[in-house]
Amino acid sequence: MCGICGVFNFLPKPVMQAELRRMNGLLRHRGPDGEGYYFGNRAAFAMRRLAVMDVEQGNQPFCSEDGNIVAVFNGEFYGFRTARTELERKGHKFHTQSDAELVPHLYEEYGEDFPNHIRGMFATAVYDIRKHRLVLARDRIGKKPLYYSIYDGRLVFSSELQSLMSAEGISHEINLEALDLFLSLQCVPAPLSIYRNVGKLSPGNILVANDSSGVVETKRYWDLPLSSEKNYSKKKFDFEEAKTRLYSITEECVKIRMDADVPLGAFLSGGLDSSVIVALMAKNSSKPVRTFSIGFKEEDFSELPYARLVARKYGTEHSEFIVEDNMAEMLPEIAAAYGEPFADPSMMPSFLVCREARKGVTVALNGDGGDELFGGYNRYRAFMLEQAFFKNIPNFMKTAALMAISVFPKEAPFGMFWKIEKFLRMSACSDEAAKYLYLRSFVKPEDFPSLCTDKYRAALDNGICRAKGYMSNLFDLSGNEDTLNRMIYADFHSWLPDVLMTKMDIASMRNSLEARSPLLDHNLAEFAWNLPPQMKLHGYASGGSKHIFRQAFSHLLPEKLLSRPKTGFGIPLGKWFRGSLKRKWEQACLCEKALSRGLFKKEALERIIAEHCSGKSDNGYQLWALLVLETWLSMTEPDFRI
Repeated sequence: MCGICGVFNFLPKPVMQAELRRMNGLLRHRGPDGEGYYFGNRAAFAMRRLAVMDVEQGNQPFCSEDGNIVAVFNGEFYGFRTARTELERKGHKFHTQSDAELVPHLYEEYGEDFPNHIRGMFATAVYDIRKHRLVLARDRIGKKPLYYSIYDGRLVFSSELQSLMSAEGISHEINLEALDLFLSLQCVPAPLSIYRNVGKLSPGNILVANDSSGVVETKRYWDLPLSSEKNYSKKKFDFEEAKTRLYSITEECVKIRMDADVPLGAFLSGGLDSSVIVALMAKNSSKPVRTFSIGFKEEDFSELPYARLVARKYGTEHSEFIVEDNMAEMLPEIAAAYGEPFADPSMMPSFLVCREARKGVTVALNGDGGDELFGGYNRYRAFMLEQAFFKNIPNFMKTAALMAISVFPKEAPFGMFWKIEKFLRMSACSDEAAKYLYLRSFVKPEDFPSLCTDKYRAALDNGICRAKGYMSNLFDLSGNEDTLNRMIYADFHSWLPDVLMTKMDIASMRNSLEARSPLLDHNLAEFAWNLPPQMKLHGYASGGSKHIFRQAFSHLLPEKLLSRPKTGFGIPLGKWFRGSLKRKWEQACLCEKALSRGLFKKEALERIIAEHCSGKSDNGYQLWALLVLETWLSMTEPDFRI
């Protein structure tokens, strides 16, 4: 695990060593155990290393035997020893026990198809000296990031935006379209970044740049809709057979991620997914598993009692941490770490639990991915319930119901009237993609006209809330007739890589911790995608979500945990913005400097905070997104004019 960066010149021109060393220095937290460099005539690579495998000899970059292929690799290649044996049979020779050493040899053997032969999480760069070609690749799910920019006859790339933006001559101009998407989605989705001339390589993609022709091309090498030979649902598995297969695949995914030459542990949230991971780790470990949990004083948001049940059941070495509302004092530090606006509220507790876990371990497994693979989110059940029973109710009746509950206080995300209001407003949306966007959005589509200034709207050609088209495109690309699978596909290609994986990458790597996600093994993702929808979501009650996953591992978990409703990993924003965060928000978002940016109307901002504090509405998520954005803008001072 490490951070990587590099420069590729399309014309004969040496890379400035000082520039690359500066970029690499900004990745030190990703790899405190060492650094490595390659300087060629037209290309140069650098890396920072977090030593997890072959601690003594695994320094990069690695080269092919003849020195014509150079590679740097960020991530973990699971089961690499089997791939290495196969390459050795074909005549390749290795000098270390590092998984990264396989990359130049895989490129030699398979060319641009080499990422399909890597099982794991990765971002990697390969330079083919003879062909004057650069190949960048990102793992199938998007666990490891890779940013790049093409300007002044060169391509610059890095694992993090802060590193990339330190390159000579790079533009810091803001992308207003990306800013618009952030307000709805709480992130800037790939392939965009917050900067106009910077992109993210999308998951499951490679980028090929040829300096002889100047052509740069991106290609997808993997996606969820699979060929018929991998379509397990067509093999007519019955439920029991599918359950057995699911257990076997999941256990194998956990076992191969327990391979490390450094201390290993797990995050235990108290939810179903992380509890299954800990149970399987305990089953396959000769010593107690180290587990780490984080909770809140506010009981509705804390899952610590359920985490303790699992910790006691499996005799783990358990550590717990309580988050206070003064956690928000860390917002500038954490907002800066992302390099662009990012507003998932769980970024705060995620950062803290990673920081505490790093005091005891170097690698931690987590339960990320279970909700996306097996239909676990409450929004899936809400959407399916609406489609089954409310879709054809006239909108005037929904409007009347909204008026009837308008007098009741709203409290997100657990309050009954908050849920009812959100459900009814979602049901009134025009189509499936719009309904689903409403369930995901922080700033709702109908809020944009009143919130955004005329100047901002004009700068976007009045095309505010571009997330509508973005979500419609994802629904169309799914190539699936089933509504649940369309939602899962949309989340798999947006929420999962752009929010959850981005959050975990920054939270873990900023603390020099490697996070591994067994449920996001591509073999398990392929299996889950092709299961019949009714095996994933079975009815509308809380216990009907992740039906087959819940049943496959029910014998491993306490009954109280199996029957509990889904909570999610959030923070009590509503309460905090009526208390300790209120003044902080007003000082940040209503100050002269913030208003002078010309993005949002002062009267709209004042209304949002006033309605929230009165209890008439719960605008906590919206307030958080606006606070994160202003915090980031005030720290970075990008090239920003409208």
